[in-house]
Amino acid sequence: MEKQTDTFLATANVGRLMRQYAVPCIISLLVGALYNIVDQIFIANASYLGSYGNAANTVVFPLTVIALAVAVMIGDGCCAFVSLSLGAGAPEKAKKSVGNAVVMTLAGGALLCAVYLLFADGIIALFGGTVNEETFRCAKEYFFYITLGVPFYMFGQAMNPVIRADGSPKFAMASTLAGAALNVVLDPVFIFVFRWGMMGAAVATVLGQVVTAALAVWYLTRMKLVKPGKSDFRPDWRTARKTLVLGMTSFLSQISLVAAMAAINNMIRRYGALDPVFGQAQYAQIPMAVVGIVMKFFQIVISIVVGMAAGCIPIVGFNMGAGERQRVKSLFTRLLLAEAAVGAVALFIVEVFPRQLIGIFGAANESVYYTEFALRAFRVYLCMMVFACVNKACFIFLQAMGKAAASTALSMIREVVFGVGLALLLPLFFGLDGVLYSMPVSDFLTFLIALLLIWRTYRELGAAPRG
Repeated sequence: MEKQTDTFLATANVGRLMRQYAVPCIISLLVGALYNIVDQIFIANASYLGSYGNAANTVVFPLTVIALAVAVMIGDGCCAFVSLSLGAGAPEKAKKSVGNAVVMTLAGGALLCAVYLLFADGIIALFGGTVNEETFRCAKEYFFYITLGVPFYMFGQAMNPVIRADGSPKFAMASTLAGAALNVVLDPVFIFVFRWGMMGAAVATVLGQVVTAALAVWYLTRMKLVKPGKSDFRPDWRTARKTLVLGMTSFLSQISLVAAMAAINNMIRRYGALDPVFGQAQYAQIPMAVVGIVMKFFQIVISIVVGMAAGCIPIVGFNMGAGERQRVKSLFTRLLLAEAAVGAVALFIVEVFPRQLIGIFGAANESVYYTEFALRAFRVYLCMMVFACVNKACFIFLQAMGKAAASTALSMIREVVFGVGLALLLPLFFGLDGVLYSMPVSDFLTFLIALLLIWRTYRELGAAPRG
């Protein structure tokens, strides 16, 4: 089985490989994203929650991203390490990486859950949850139950790329789909029938995450290519370090996004209070709720973009390990074109149909101020979507090639230097609108740098292999 899969990755048509691995990965990430998005849709359409619940969901969302950041650092790093090891003919290293990834995920999930429970109030305040009393109450209730599911969420998300690296992208997709489907079924029951409010949304999410984690455990006992033994689960610092280094870009792209969200949420709270409309207590939560909705749509698009790129990691890693540079170059071209196309379609949707998008998130129950701000937010905040999509593809492809330093540097520049810096700077000159401008300006400036790295990558892949 191992030999057949290796030959397949090295010789099959690149376009067919991309579709075979990327499509299940896209669906897995989209379904994973739907946990929080589905919660927000049902919350927004519950008249007793409305924009307060929406704002609370926005506050808690970055805290789930922190858990995801740790999970994908371990999972994507292990996926890349396994692929590179198999391509280089070193299956023992691949086994040890999987065993250590399981141990690191379990330890990380337990630790993060404990930290969240101990410092809940301070953490919620840090992410803008004190915009008004009702938002804080909703956020605290939602956060508590979401925190209980963090270990399950992290395990399912970390093992998903590991399962893909083992040659089972369809199972990885199915396990995530099963959990999300349960969440979709339980959300309306808990929110509208039982009227459990924010607790109901959170409990539905956690139960779905438990299902995904359980399916991951089942698969790990039946792996096809990489079958770790008991000794492979023994912590090994050298293997763990290599795994984490390869996954560092995934971690930084997520964790730096959290830093940007914290900056944005606090700037919204600060400059919203100075706005003649949103400075009123009954409307104070609207900007935060709206920006949260815009981020959810962006998350859907980015799930497609990241899924396309992450699905290529096993293919890129194996072919780089085997010295097949022309195949990697061909895949890079296809990926960049596909990512730009996704960005163009998304841009068309947000510029032409923003009213329909906000309607999905309960706009009919809100004031005219909600609708007006939401329309402006969609059209301004996401106007550089094409560049944002190409940037993400560049981050992940460089990571798959084993270029962790270049990938990490570009990701940090986008999310921290530009993402956080501009979110803090532009509101000084443009007020609340400055928060909206920070996203497109960051994406455009990052794209200028990404162009240089793309050109250098093409030159390297086009060079003759070293003998």
